Amino acid sequence: MKSDIEIAQEAELRPIRDIAARAGVPEEELDYYGKYKAKIGLGVMKRPAADGKLILVTAITPTPAGEGKTTTTIGLADGLSRLGKKVVVALREPSLGPVFGIKGGAAGGGYAQVVPMEDINLHFTGDFHAIGAANNLLAAMIDNHIFQGNELGIDPAKITWKRCVDMNDRQLRYIEDGLGGPKSGVPRKDGYDITVASEVMAIFCLSTSISDLKERLSRIVVGYTYEGKPVTAGDLKAAGAMCALLKDALKPNLVQTLEGTPALVHGGPFANIAHGCNSVIATKTALKLGDYVVTEAGFGGDLGAEKFLDIKCRFAGLKPAACVVVATVRALKMHGGLAKTELAHEDLGALERGLPNLLRHVSNMKNVFGLPTVVAVNRFPADTDAEIARIIEKCRALGVNVALSTVWAEGGKGGEALAREVVRLCGEKNDFRYCYDAALPLKAKIDAIATKVYGGKGAEYTPEAEEELARLEKLGFGGLPVCMAKTQYSFSDDAAKLGAPEDFTITVRSVKISAGAGFVVALTGNIMTMPGLPKVPAAEKIDVDENGKITGLF
Repeated sequence: MKSDIEIAQEAELRPIRDIAARAGVPEEELDYYGKYKAKIGLGVMKRPAADGKLILVTAITPTPAGEGKTTTTIGLADGLSRLGKKVVVALREPSLGPVFGIKGGAAGGGYAQVVPMEDINLHFTGDFHAIGAANNLLAAMIDNHIFQGNELGIDPAKITWKRCVDMNDRQLRYIEDGLGGPKSGVPRKDGYDITVASEVMAIFCLSTSISDLKERLSRIVVGYTYEGKPVTAGDLKAAGAMCALLKDALKPNLVQTLEGTPALVHGGPFANIAHGCNSVIATKTALKLGDYVVTEAGFGGDLGAEKFLDIKCRFAGLKPAACVVVATVRALKMHGGLAKTELAHEDLGALERGLPNLLRHVSNMKNVFGLPTVVAVNRFPADTDAEIARIIEKCRALGVNVALSTVWAEGGKGGEALAREVVRLCGEKNDFRYCYDAALPLKAKIDAIATKVYGGKGAEYTPEAEEELARLEKLGFGGLPVCMAKTQYSFSDDAAKLGAPEDFTITVRSVKISAGAGFVVALTGNIMTMPGLPKVPAAEKIDVDENGKITGLF
């Protein structure tokens, strides 16, 4: 069996100029990054043409068995193309942290990939480097301001802004810097986030123009004065220089699927610690180019999809036409208690125990958010007809159809059945709504997510979180949406609670404001904004030969 990278390297890519022409992007709107990558000018997004139909792909709660959400997203786009539809796929850029860590690449898999996959997974067009540089410029200007006399009266003990690096590096979570004497800065406790958790990444993905980006950057709260007054990037006069670093990165990246479907891959906040969606600019550009736009949100429906709908759609005025929930028999049996080594045989009992996880995600999309929904089951050779029939039966009881997907092995051909159902759903009644009213108090919004989406009893708060919530309400941030930072492995904040747990509360241990992005982050459980590498990192298997050919990359 060929690996993903072998399949990608054997593919005959079309010149990106041809892909742009297929999508209707004129030559003057392209900035070329070699033969197979280009950036698209922001003017395309402002075309007067009608928008296409937006399809959101989400998934069940992830397991080590894998679900194949990105692969399904790409295969669905290719399937729609095979049906004669003009389609564009819109994805997030991969972070180097997971690529070198445990998750691997994020360009799809098998015969449903975006290419050139090596470039997309490694550096790409440099967007993340620009985001990290802008983040760290602000950090440097904060400490320099204090060193040069601290005219704003910033309390070094109340600085909330962290430096970042796009790598899993637990050693940097908590550090002390400014050491080495008076000429080396002011000593203080500090730390790093991974770049995809930076507020600059969130701002980048929610901005709609250079001016909007600059305004959002200026609103970033970096800390507080000795009197408790917020200090912003605008106060430090940092927004202009930060925006200058990001001006080229803000243009969405155009690549292609293995079957030549245009793909916009742009931005990449994590969904467990950020809002988990590609850029608004990429999505809106895609909607001007395609009659159908297929996009995904990170991790399960309780994280990426909830934030896509409650944050991104709210800010950008987007309305999905349909939703796809991706599942595998294997993953559902893991939710039913089987170990990864026990998945190759039929076990209807384990499947029955795991199915509530899928059904809760489906119910959320259909009943909480009001979206026409289909379940896509990535079929594996070991899946039995009886197991598939059980999934179809349970989903049908919720009024939702199931489409079998074999896109990993067959590309777009294996996504045609799903594509036909998606086209049908796009003509169905759509009652899209948010999970909560943004005007509610912050606690009420958190409780709404915990009860309506997670299926729990509500939330409880540490004294630190209570204090910060009260302060944010007093400062006028209470009307912002909430971005939940939570484990991706459970509906609850306890990664060990698989399936569809009930009768639980989530614990909000701290809260922080992302004023530039426009939301309040609530951190639950033991979620970290800087991941660590596993015992055997994927980096150990990655290599490159004398001719520049990369191996071991997924």
